[in-house]
Amino acid sequence: MKVAVLGAGAIGAYVGAALHRAGADVHLVARGPHLAAMRQHGVRVLSPRGDFTARARATADPAEIGPVDFVFLGLKATSYAACGPLIEPLLHGSTAVVAAQNGIPWWYFHRHGGPHDGHRVESVDPGGAVSAVLAPERAIGCVVYAATELEGPGVVRHLEGTRFSVGEPDRTRSARCAAFSEAMVAGGLKCPVEAELRGDIWIKLLGNISFNPISALARATMGEMCRHGGTRRVIEIMMNETLAVATALGCRPDISVERRLAGAERVGDHRTSTLQDLERGRPLELDVLLAAVVELADITGVPVPTLRTVHAISDLLASRTAA
Repeated sequence: MKVAVLGAGAIGAYVGAALHRAGADVHLVARGPHLAAMRQHGVRVLSPRGDFTARARATADPAEIGPVDFVFLGLKATSYAACGPLIEPLLHGSTAVVAAQNGIPWWYFHRHGGPHDGHRVESVDPGGAVSAVLAPERAIGCVVYAATELEGPGVVRHLEGTRFSVGEPDRTRSARCAAFSEAMVAGGLKCPVEAELRGDIWIKLLGNISFNPISALARATMGEMCRHGGTRRVIEIMMNETLAVATALGCRPDISVERRLAGAERVGDHRTSTLQDLERGRPLELDVLLAAVVELADITGVPVPTLRTVHAISDLLASRTAA
């Protein structure tokens, strides 16, 4: 199995290291000091489950890699529309793209069935720009439950979680999903193939849609947000509004708001990815987390006043960061 990790940051490098340990032919695409460190020393993973080093090949030029069986997409969703020149050299007729994306993915309504089948979510696929680069037919959905950080160039700190749920948009249990799952498991990760992956998407989104924008607005960690009574109540309302949108789309995530809050509280004083991006002056990945759900509320007629309020304020913050 030949795998390219496009965007070998904290999550991408961690997955690439695990797949390399399983014997896959792994190629990491990165840049700058992180790339230089991986070329010289490999990927060093520091984890409560045991430290290890994976000496996978690393490059800044996907043309050096050529076509692969799987592209693990570790880029931020904000980069998808512009990634054509990077991903095109990696594709052959049956290359699958495993998109480790938070929020609502561009392929969400691809082979969804029902009244919204084929609907394009403008917030995540503006004008079809993402679909033009990443054909939905290639997509394998991936919901990441692992938390990692780049501790330094070439060094990934694994904090918790090893689950990467995958699934086909059309809900079939495909051979390509099974092959990818087997390789991930061989590398020491959990990788269940879920027929109803959209349920996992909404479960993960319950946390991302609430904690991520609030963390950026308040400059607060997960633990601080959970411990502050007023903020915790706002997050609870946002989660309930999100569940109402999911239900209106025919998806009923198997989790309660109380359980989702308890899980977040156990994470402790961890900074969300959005807060980390804000601190580093990077674009904020809020369209796929928040704007998309507000858009889905519009097409389903679900009232989401708190989501709209937080979206308005965080969108201003995102626009100032982009500027």
